[in-house]
This record gives sequence, C-alpha cells and structure tokens, in this order.
Amino acid sequence: MSIRVTTWSLEQTSPADQRPAKPAGADVTVVRAEVPSPEFSRFLYTAVGGDVTWTDRLPMTYAQWEQTLTRPGTETWVAYEKGTPAGYAEIQAQDEGSVEIVYFGLIAAFRGRGIGGHLLSYATARAWDLADRWPGLAPTKRVWLHTCSKDGPHAMDNYVRRGFTLFETEEADETEQPTPGPWPGAHG
Repeated sequence: MSIRVTTWSLEQTSPADQRPAKPAGADVTVVRAEVPSPEFSRFLYTAVGGDVTWTDRLPMTYAQWEQTLTRPGTETWVAYEKGTPAGYAEIQAQDEGSVEIVYFGLIAAFRGRGIGGHLLSYATARAWDLADRWPGLAPTKRVWLHTCSKDGPHAMDNYVRRGFTLFETEEADETEQPTPGPWPGAHG
C-alpha cells in the first residue's frame, strides 16, 4: 500500500534568522558526542525515528555508519535530561558553506516538554559556528533541513518558530512501511 508524503525543505540564510527557544531547564543539557560511534548513533536514530518511520539508514553497514560519522564537518549533538538521552541532532557540512541538519528529533517520552525547541536552537547555533570547530571548512552561509508529513505533528511549527523559512515542497507516493521500532510496544 502506498501513502502520499509531503516533504518540506526549510532554511536560514543568516545567523540573524535564528529565534532561540527558551532554555529547557536545569535538568537538560546538550553535549556533543565527540567520538564518532556507529552504535550510539544507530541507537539514537532508532530511538528517535522508530515511531515516525525513519528507515533510510537501517540497511547501512557498520562501515557505512562510521564513514558517515567521521566525514569532516559532521557532528552529533545529544540532549540529555538528568543523564538520559532525550534526543539528538546530526549536522553535516556540505558544499559552499551550506550545513544540513540531517537528523533531528526527540525520543517519544521526551516530546512536548520544551526540550525540542531548546535542542533545535542549540543545534542551529552549532551549524552556524561549525567552521570554528573544523579548520578548513568554509564559513556557514546557510543552514537547512527537511521534514515531512510522517514526522511528529509539532515538527514544522518548531522549525518555523526557530526562524527557518520554507523554500521547497515536494509530494511523492511512498510504500507504507511498518514502524520499525525502537521495538514492538515502545512508547509512542
């Protein structure tokens, strides 16, 4: 069975476009996972994306995960609440000063508590100053991302409230896939 999926691409073209959310509270921290770890990144990917049908990376081998995570200008930023991973953002440098927020989201149990706006604000700021941490990268001129109709109901609103503007909309039919997890019966 197929479903119609709308994909929206959004961008910021200046650091002045940022509209940070209020901090999420003293119990929430955002930390860069500085050691690329395919195991940890796959955990985050399935824990965050399992109930919204993220499947594109599931067939990747360990070596492919490692190659993706060690690409210069790729960073994983993790939100923790009282030491427990709550969500993450993966950012990746691209050509001509463009930085994509490749993956962004929260584990279902942490949604709706103000953590998402805080994490997105933090990740966006880190995308804008990415070249400061990666000598040889061009300064960031644009930060962009995409979301789709399969994502959570508040995703688009969060992006717009953080200062992203729509630049492209696409629709396509996709084969409906079973929700991969993180495991049967998980919170969601």
